[in-house]
Amino acid sequence: MLTPSRLTLARTRRGLTAAELARKSGVPARAIGEYERGQRRPKTAAVESLAGALGFPAEFLTAPEPPRPQNPPRDAQATAAAQLAIEFNGWLDRLFVLPQPDLPPPRTSPQGTRDAWRLATGPAPNMVQLLESHGVRVFSLPVDCTGQMAFSCWHNGTPFVFLTPSATPEQARFDAAVQLAVLLGHDEPHEFAAEFLMPQRQLPGTDHRHWHVGRDQFTKWANVHSLVQGGMTRRETSKLLTKVFRVLRENGTTPLHVAKELNLGLEELNGLVFGLVLTALPGGGEPGPRGRARLTLVH
Repeated sequence: MLTPSRLTLARTRRGLTAAELARKSGVPARAIGEYERGQRRPKTAAVESLAGALGFPAEFLTAPEPPRPQNPPRDAQATAAAQLAIEFNGWLDRLFVLPQPDLPPPRTSPQGTRDAWRLATGPAPNMVQLLESHGVRVFSLPVDCTGQMAFSCWHNGTPFVFLTPSATPEQARFDAAVQLAVLLGHDEPHEFAAEFLMPQRQLPGTDHRHWHVGRDQFTKWANVHSLVQGGMTRRETSKLLTKVFRVLRENGTTPLHVAKELNLGLEELNGLVFGLVLTALPGGGEPGPRGRARLTLVH
């Protein structure tokens, strides 16, 4: 039986209007609207036509209600991607003991946050891995969401951060710090991010490369023009998801199996996990690890 909200999720994830989906699927737009409102039940053939046009397995449209994140972005397509990532996280929670949320109290200052997380003097470590080690789930947005800026949201007490695929390594690092500030409820998240990544009292005698930030970001915050060239050579990525795919592979579970469990395509899953699916393709197709594996992250 069709789950109306999942049809809406799949359609918005593909960035389609009901009329556009009607043209692709051959199902009348009026009927699609009625299906999404739960006013009418489609026949199996209609479900299969809609699923084929949307690029999702038919099972995706008949699965239980999708998660609804708190404070999602305005962009419906990005929100739909976040819903898929939250579903994937729920699947991971059933297989692994993941780090629990460990954020400092709301509106904790940048230095207070560094102290709470016992960060040494100097540049913060890999921001994606730092957030993950404190229970924040970090995902990448698929390439078709390049118009959406990085954002964060909550679901059932778990914080999520979504980073854009088109950002430079320095911008993605800064975006992660900005979203940490948003999760902590700061009114000036960019100022928090700058001070968290580049403590003012530690700036003398340094340049942007020392802090792994963009030259313009350093210049604006330090009020000193950085003349040196160069910067980060690659984006920071997820240690948690890398470990997840390694453990799954060691237990004979391929990314294809994971995608089938989630009723997703491999490309869809890959877009949410920093492209890590491509590095985890070898292996069998058996179910995941027996029991729940505990993942320990050291940033």
